[in-house]
Amino acid sequence: MEYLTSKALKLKLFDKIILWIAQGFGSGRAPIAPGTFGTIPGVALYGIMTYMLPLQYYIFLTVGLFLIGIPISDKASQILQQTDPPSVVWDEIVGYLITMIAIPPTITNMLWGFGLFRLFDIWKPWPIGFIDHKFKNGFGIMADDLVAGVFAWGMLFLFSNIIFVTSQ
Repeated sequence: MEYLTSKALKLKLFDKIILWIAQGFGSGRAPIAPGTFGTIPGVALYGIMTYMLPLQYYIFLTVGLFLIGIPISDKASQILQQTDPPSVVWDEIVGYLITMIAIPPTITNMLWGFGLFRLFDIWKPWPIGFIDHKFKNGFGIMADDLVAGVFAWGMLFLFSNIIFVTSQ
């Protein structure tokens, strides 16, 4: 596992902090499905943000977390010497937050958002797959999950506002 190598044990404190953040506070170190486990802090963060912040601040903070994620993901990939390390899951956290913009915080919506985001992040239909293959840096790591989050948001918005509302 990439985080237990001798090089990782000799990292500077700054690099360890970057990895801890980029790896979703440790959630991305899961031995299986690190992206799925890495999305879980995003669910918790959504729960906190949606109750504590008005929508405009939620969006502002999400944009900020995306922008911070670019250099964090880039530095983490340099430390781990991989172009898109599976353990780097900051992009999943932010992607889930994008999925949930202006979506009512119900358990059903949160689960649907989680499932739809993971579906688009794993499946990578165009242009998500194109972005994933074209950009091999912090921007690329973050951008494909941004688009996956937008796709998932669109589906969730449709489900929660059109399909479910009209069927009641």
